[in-house]
Amino acid sequence: MATSRTGKEACDLLDADHRALKKLFKTYEELAGSRARSAGQKKLDLSRRISLEITVHLQIEEELFHPALRAVIKDTDLLDGATVENDLIKELVAQIQQGEGHALTDARVRVLGESIDRHVKQQRNTIFPKARAARKLDLIALAEQLEARKQTLLMEMTDTGALVD
Repeated sequence: MATSRTGKEACDLLDADHRALKKLFKTYEELAGSRARSAGQKKLDLSRRISLEITVHLQIEEELFHPALRAVIKDTDLLDGATVENDLIKELVAQIQQGEGHALTDARVRVLGESIDRHVKQQRNTIFPKARAARKLDLIALAEQLEARKQTLLMEMTDTGALVD
């Protein structure tokens, strides 16, 4: 089913996450150069927030967006590559979480930001256009599912302290 452009659609929702993450990485980069006493705690809090946002974003992509897209496009190699890229991003997130305060944390966060930049570029240039061109994909209904799942995951992960204190 083709979508009308009256409601927020799935690609827009995912791209809003991308823009929010970009801002978080920029803030972290500014803190990484700071010598203020509070910078260490702020970086720790921010790295936890970045980890949470990325974890939730990748999970809704993998649970909902990618399967919906796989059902309607022929180029599943593209999605296979995106899945592998997501796995690499998750590994960096795990390293950041396990090594909080480690000397390499700033470098890991910087490399994670670069990986997210590549992820965003791939989605904007290849995956989103294919999704928008797929006539059998209702991107507005998918956006509603993505948003609902995102809110559930955020509540679960923040209530359990899984990624943030």
